Amino acid sequence: MNNEKLKIIPLGGLGEVGKNMMVYEYGDDILIVDTGIMFPENDMLGIDYIIPDFKYLLDEEKRRKVKGIVITHGHEDHTGAITHVLEEINAPIYATPLTRGLIEVKLARKGIIKDTKIHTVNAGEKVDIGCFTVEFAHVSHSIPDGVALGIDTPEGLIVHTSDYKFDHTPVDNWPTDYAKLAEWAGRGVLALLADSTNADKPGWTPSERVIDPAFDEAFRNAPGRLIIASFASNISRMQQVANACERHGRKMAFVGMSMRDNGKMARKLGYLKVADDLVVPIDQALKMKPNKIVLMSTGTQGEPTSILGRLATGRNRQFDVKAGDTIVLSSHPIPGNEELVYRTINKLFQRGANVIYDPISSVHVSGHASQEEIKLMLHIVKPKYLIPIHGELRHLKQHARMAEEIGVPSENISVIQNGTTVEFENGIMKIADRIPGGYVFVDGSRVGDVGPAVVREREALSRDGFVLVNVQLDETGRALSEMPEIITRGFIYKYDSENLIDGLKNKINESISNANGTLQEDLEKAVRNYLQKETNRRPMTFVLINQSN
Repeated sequence: MNNEKLKIIPLGGLGEVGKNMMVYEYGDDILIVDTGIMFPENDMLGIDYIIPDFKYLLDEEKRRKVKGIVITHGHEDHTGAITHVLEEINAPIYATPLTRGLIEVKLARKGIIKDTKIHTVNAGEKVDIGCFTVEFAHVSHSIPDGVALGIDTPEGLIVHTSDYKFDHTPVDNWPTDYAKLAEWAGRGVLALLADSTNADKPGWTPSERVIDPAFDEAFRNAPGRLIIASFASNISRMQQVANACERHGRKMAFVGMSMRDNGKMARKLGYLKVADDLVVPIDQALKMKPNKIVLMSTGTQGEPTSILGRLATGRNRQFDVKAGDTIVLSSHPIPGNEELVYRTINKLFQRGANVIYDPISSVHVSGHASQEEIKLMLHIVKPKYLIPIHGELRHLKQHARMAEEIGVPSENISVIQNGTTVEFENGIMKIADRIPGGYVFVDGSRVGDVGPAVVREREALSRDGFVLVNVQLDETGRALSEMPEIITRGFIYKYDSENLIDGLKNKINESISNANGTLQEDLEKAVRNYLQKETNRRPMTFVLINQSN
């Protein structure tokens, strides 16, 4: 008798926006769907990005079980962690042609492309990955070549939508495959795992085509250079910019390595259709008349190291913002990232640019289904069970509420977060054990070395700074041999606070005189208490004690 169970384990993307990663496990076979990253929140100082915690897959038995990694589309929140996963898990990748091209660009930069097996799949095809048969169906999104997955498991058919919307006039003229979704429904869908990102948005998400008139207006009214920022993986937006350049007699240049590499790859594969004479190198573009050029860059989320982030602070090497520039942000701020984005916009205005962004103009639309589309997906697929995915808890809850409104029983809906295991046995769903599913911080070249405790320390340092006290004791160890050295950073300007520093030195001297075998502890406590009393602030304090021989 078979006692195996189908396990579905989200390692990222549930309870948050980004770092999507899902594990399907049955017996000796594991299928991974997507390996994404997430942008750091405002209080995660110094963190470059966040990847899923996939330690669950890293013991020898689990590594052996991983039979394949399917990537649903090319956005960073679904592909960005692929190099980190491949460094630990040797498994083949399955992706559509454009998604494969974007992955190969990443792997080439890391120098691991030769060691990776990548299989190209197309919408409409099937592949066997261990005990799973995965069928690919095209879905519209804000990037070409996105797919939903029909995963045939020993327990039944699972539909994993990934990111989608029902766009009847997409940029690539390839709408969502309604027929395949309906065909899956006809076979009987055990569970639907569906995108919840816009579950709190009423109505329908507008078509990508509404951006074209907004671009035309921006092109007509821009007196000088146009700088259009979007994600480097947004090939559809590149196409729309190229089309607008042709209509308005401008050339375009890609700025930054990721933009250049992805644009080159997309043109080679035929996903970006641009005349050869339309694209010029950045060096040539900077010498042309400003009203004849469009620069396409990254930085829509205000990332400090992106082209737009550097332009906002005057740190970009090749060129700077100048009066007459028009900057278009063709993106929505990722939830939690609004403050950084608007700060960047303000700085660009200060430097003399005119900045166009949504909702000032319709220069961006979401690639995710809104409420009416989510309901339509439920009606088409007709799943027995629903697991909302991709979104903060408020999005998942709203998705569940809509499902109940259209007749899905509440007991057949599981709103879960990262690490929570859902099991299916004999066609019945239940919630099982929870595994770690938190954040893994990437800080420079270090992965996972910086944890929440370090981030909290950075936040404390940024808020109140630190005070370092260097104490030199005499031979007895009971008195100062010289006055303490006080070093502060981010707390006060030392030379404008002589009275405070002198008072601290006196307090240190008093504490040494009264110490009773716990000098280090007494000094640290005395310094903290004195500074809090005098300044109402709590800087991080460090006390070094040295004794003369």
